[in-house]
Amino acid sequence: MKQPIKTTEAIFPMPVLLVATYNEDGTIDVMNAAWGTMLDRDRVALNLTETHKTVENIKQRKGFVVHIADADHVVEADFFGVVSGHKEKDKFAKSGLTATQSSLVDAPVINELPIAMECEFIEYQGDDTGLGVIGKVLQTSVEGDKMKDGKVDINALKAIAFDPYTHGYYLVSQRVGEAFKDGMKLK
Repeated sequence: MKQPIKTTEAIFPMPVLLVATYNEDGTIDVMNAAWGTMLDRDRVALNLTETHKTVENIKQRKGFVVHIADADHVVEADFFGVVSGHKEKDKFAKSGLTATQSSLVDAPVINELPIAMECEFIEYQGDDTGLGVIGKVLQTSVEGDKMKDGKVDINALKAIAFDPYTHGYYLVSQRVGEAFKDGMKLK
């Protein structure tokens, strides 16, 4: 029997997204954003308030890069979530990670993270029902060792998800079914 629990701000699991931008002085800002999703095949939505340094940067630079956080970089991912870009101007330098300038948008691609989605800023929706940052994905790139038969290998990726109930990070892995096929057994 289901039991009522305290409502949280999330649906489990939530992706751990690392959003990279440049500050006005050219230093790199990265934030941990669990509230993000795809709107379409080439559009992302990041439910972020305008108070975030990252949102200020996105609006100014008109571009950003969304990375999928992995288990190998959970410490860095959490650091980007607990330290504000308003208070720590060059928090990226403290992470020990490196970045390369995107050739498509005015934003950095973090070299050590396995997936990068280079996005052009489309708009900010700030009303009560708004999504926040909307971006057009211009290119998604994946490290070669995270691919198998031309597709992303979810086990090799070692993507992590955030659990808002326990405040934990969990590994996303182990295939349990075949999408668009298993349900046909009930047809």
